[in-house]
Amino acid sequence: MVLHILRALFVLLMAAVGWFFVNHRAQPFGEYTWLAMAGTLTIAVFFICIDILSPRKKLAVFSGTFFGLIVGIAVAWGLSFVVRLLVDQYLPRLDPQDISYRRLAEQQEAMVQFLNMVVGIVCVYLAISFILQTKDDFRFIIPYVEFTKQLRGARPFVVDTSAIIDGRLVDIAATGIIDSRLIVPRFVLDELQLVADSPDKLKRNRGRRGLEMLNKLQSNRKVETIIYDWHGTMDADSTDQKLLALARELNGRLLTTDYNLTRVGQVRGVDIVNINELAGALKPVVLPGETLRLRLIKPGEEAAQAVGYLDDGTMVVVEQGRSHINEEVELVVTNVIQTSTGRLVFARLGGDAPPTVRNRSTERVEDKP
Repeated sequence: MVLHILRALFVLLMAAVGWFFVNHRAQPFGEYTWLAMAGTLTIAVFFICIDILSPRKKLAVFSGTFFGLIVGIAVAWGLSFVVRLLVDQYLPRLDPQDISYRRLAEQQEAMVQFLNMVVGIVCVYLAISFILQTKDDFRFIIPYVEFTKQLRGARPFVVDTSAIIDGRLVDIAATGIIDSRLIVPRFVLDELQLVADSPDKLKRNRGRRGLEMLNKLQSNRKVETIIYDWHGTMDADSTDQKLLALARELNGRLLTTDYNLTRVGQVRGVDIVNINELAGALKPVVLPGETLRLRLIKPGEEAAQAVGYLDDGTMVVVEQGRSHINEEVELVVTNVIQTSTGRLVFARLGGDAPPTVRNRSTERVEDKP
């Protein structure tokens, strides 16, 4: 919006300059008075086209406008000397004895004023536009002057939709372990609202849960949650691409539960924190030979097996435990297997001797009289 207003003011100022010199009594363009208006409008359209076609880069508006104005005026003032030299060099020298000397001198002076005003407006416009669209970590060579919407402190977490809907982030934040800001992009909030308004009941419930979790995060004083306005870049179309681009731009870490987004982010060099992987890393280590007390809740796939679950959701398969379903029993861990979905623990009933394999050939010999 600010850029649209800036461009409109730029065109109006250029048109005003052209109109001023159309009605100037010195008539620097002679009988071709329309050249002043046509030239200024052509220059305005030309530079706006260049500006629009250049890559979008965002910066803080007010500081960028202020410093852009200063830089533009300074550059225009410096170029005014160049304009004067060029006019003196390429326009014919005037003879003071000429009867039309005064009129021609006024024309040359009007031409210099015209060029200086055009150059000044162009320089101010380009300086402001450049700063408004410059990458966030752009800095002038001025100590302590920075135009970025700086996020100080520890590297922030950029939170995606899946991490908000998941809900575990709220519990993690409640512990106070997160000392970084949680950045929720505006387009993620829009996506949550869109899902919450879905005609599909399941999606609608997920969206409403996500909005509820986001509200809990914002009300949690142990962590700072920010709704971040970011309009993306020209090469970021999907939400995932925008998340990766924003995390890279803020030098932050992307917080998600999406497996595919995690892998894509790792390929692109973006730091990813997957809540599922974090939960897996925090699961207690169970070693063979340790004893557990566990309630068996259902039969296993094999005969006589029963299945129970640890507090963290790890499945425990118990040999010879089917007869103890719905009972809390003591177990001895016999093996732990790591799978793509997590850990799988095998155990036997506590106090039972380990199963032994008898040699059938020996049995046959012993059975003979």
